[in-house]
Amino acid sequence: MQVASIEQKSMKLKIAILDLYDGFENQGMRCIREIMNQWSEQHHIDIDFDEFDVRRTNQVPDTSYDAYISSGGPGSPLESEGTAWENAYYGWLQQMLDYNASIEGYPKKKVFFICHSFQLACRYFNIGKVCKRVSTAFGVFPIHMTLDGQHEQVFKGLRDPFYGVDSRDFQVIEPDMARIEGMGGQILAIEKERPHVPYERAIMAMRFNEHMVGTQFHPEADAVGMSMHLQTEARKKIVVENHGLEKWQSMIDHLNDPDKILWTYSHILPNFLLDTVHQLAEAE
Repeated sequence: MQVASIEQKSMKLKIAILDLYDGFENQGMRCIREIMNQWSEQHHIDIDFDEFDVRRTNQVPDTSYDAYISSGGPGSPLESEGTAWENAYYGWLQQMLDYNASIEGYPKKKVFFICHSFQLACRYFNIGKVCKRVSTAFGVFPIHMTLDGQHEQVFKGLRDPFYGVDSRDFQVIEPDMARIEGMGGQILAIEKERPHVPYERAIMAMRFNEHMVGTQFHPEADAVGMSMHLQTEARKKIVVENHGLEKWQSMIDHLNDPDKILWTYSHILPNFLLDTVHQLAEAE
């Protein structure tokens, strides 16, 4: 289905953004908003979106939205177990599963999980081991598609490998392939191979089922905003103190390369939005 045929129907998208940043300063929410605004203008399709401050208010959306984007966030995806906000979050996730599984649930609800949300989803589905990394992953890294990833709709137009912004102290490893396949899931991408270290490569992207997909990196990161953010005196000092000047310079160089972060930014979440619109158009 072509975008032009969708535009003629004057469609409108209703999106829920689940904010897991817990009030911490971040670039993620700004980037998600900008992607939706840019995509809306490009395709002449209105987007109405609401934000839910999950960790500070225990707020979660209902089933009235066409699609859901769940953000990254600070802290451990393990230590929140049993908290009120995580119970609310998992209650919402189960509600999405129940809706999509029901005969009345049509059109189906699409969900995209980013980084911290991705790790929480992996815990919920119990598809692998969520654990602390030996060292923080911070920078712009190549991400390698699996065979399934090469046929994944949200990766359409990406090269293999493509590049993503990574900022995490935790990881998902040791996938339970029988469980993943049993729930209709697919591993879409993994970390770069590092033969000089004896560590298993982390899962970097996954389709949990037909309607839910996510990445352990930040596909929403924009090159210009991230570059400006990293070059502020305060942020540069933090990065250099924690990761060294060479890492800071490497990130600036990668962010300014149009074939890296800009390419990922302009494909993954926009593809997710386009896939949502195609589904809605087919349902009419």
